[in-house]
Amino acid sequence: MDQASFQPLVLTAGIHRLIDWALEEDISSGDITTNHLVAPAGRTQGKIKAKEALTVAGLEVARQVFLRLDPEVVFLPSAADGEVVEPGTVLATVNGRLSALLTGERTALNFLQRLSGIATHVRRYMALLGDRRVRLVDTRKTTPGWRVLEKYAVRVGGAANHRMGLYDAVLIKDNHIAACGGITSAIRRIRAAVSHLTKVEVETASMAQVHEALATGADVIMLDNMDIPAIREAVQVIAGKALVEVSGGVTAENLVALADTGVDLISSGALTHSARAVDISMKII
Repeated sequence: MDQASFQPLVLTAGIHRLIDWALEEDISSGDITTNHLVAPAGRTQGKIKAKEALTVAGLEVARQVFLRLDPEVVFLPSAADGEVVEPGTVLATVNGRLSALLTGERTALNFLQRLSGIATHVRRYMALLGDRRVRLVDTRKTTPGWRVLEKYAVRVGGAANHRMGLYDAVLIKDNHIAACGGITSAIRRIRAAVSHLTKVEVETASMAQVHEALATGADVIMLDNMDIPAIREAVQVIAGKALVEVSGGVTAENLVALADTGVDLISSGALTHSARAVDISMKII
């Protein structure tokens, strides 16, 4: 993937708070091991290395962890977010107080391993899709507090983001439909309340609901947990009058079959909730 295909991470106030909370969680009243073994002023160098093949994501977050503990730390990346590296590759060199490097090591690596794990996982999905025009997107199934970072890692891996939260897009789901007495009522209510520039997406679970959503003017129709024949039928019925998203039960095994039905979007919570952390270490020189 081209390094220019995703935007650099913007360090929001929420990310800074998350870093502070992570350090507070680990250090609390103090690192009793390091504080009793290491001279506060001693300086050293640490090297962060990949221990397996992976796609890098989260280097700037790792840098910020060490800066919290030593404002004079020098964090020198030797790889970049989005880069695929082999085992043994040095990702970054950290120069600073030995105490800061020892105390911040686990928190920095936790961020880097988790985000690189998501990027690596997503890239495998993207490789399966090849040059198909379907767009693979994530969901809101993210670790509480980590959403901005995890969705960034999804972009680093080559996929795209669905809505960031409940505030930035309309998605009428099954419980909304039940609460409003049907798709038609739900769409009419939301159309009367939001800007004419706001797209409306509706979740459907049957062909009857697909027809109703289409007739009521949904901009995006989500096919939830439908089988392949039903998805193909829905795509033919919708016939370009709305974007078609498929969701539910998306796996690496059925990804290509879903893409070949002609849908526009495939959304998968597995991009974030099923990604494992990759193996990255830091060694003090």
